[in-house]
Amino acid sequence: MTNTSADDGSQGRAGYRRSTGSPRGEARRRELLDRVTDDLAVNGLVDFSLRRAARAADTTHKVLLYHFDGADDLLVQAILKLRDRRIDNALAAATRGPTRLPLGEWVRVVWPVLVGAEARVLDQAIGLAMYDSERYAELGRGASQQYLPYLLSVCPEHWSDRRKLEVAEMILATLRGFLVDSRTSGDAEGVAAGFDALVRALDREEAAEQ
Repeated sequence: MTNTSADDGSQGRAGYRRSTGSPRGEARRRELLDRVTDDLAVNGLVDFSLRRAARAADTTHKVLLYHFDGADDLLVQAILKLRDRRIDNALAAATRGPTRLPLGEWVRVVWPVLVGAEARVLDQAIGLAMYDSERYAELGRGASQQYLPYLLSVCPEHWSDRRKLEVAEMILATLRGFLVDSRTSGDAEGVAAGFDALVRALDREEAAEQ
């Protein structure tokens, strides 16, 4: 169970002065966030708390509350940072010179990144957003806001904006479904079969006339 309380009975905002956004304060905030993000990548969301985050960042929960708007804010920011890392890794894996990969080949190249070392934590974040959609709404909205621009950018340039959006949303929803299915059912053969069908659908989409 994820516990984002301050471990002292408080939740959300605390009565500590917040960082004012000075260059020094922002640098310190980034350093703390990097450390907490690294801890999440290794240990996952289970039993996450402000006390655990403070240990990972080698600081106190009061210092974290100076830079972040409570434990929930810190958790969300760390997950967003993990997603940025995943997107950067996917971009690196799928970049092969100036030539754009066909979408079918693109999803095959990117899939190992999506199920890589940090995937477990991000899959847990999907469950957290579904478990308490109001409290963790940003985790759900943030996923689409982070992934969609990248997916739109890998679509053929000559496509209309509407067509790019349709295909990008299909890829996002389908891959997300495969991720959940692979974690919950353990049916690797079934996921692979569905993945092959997605690749064929994308190949047909690119071959179709506008």
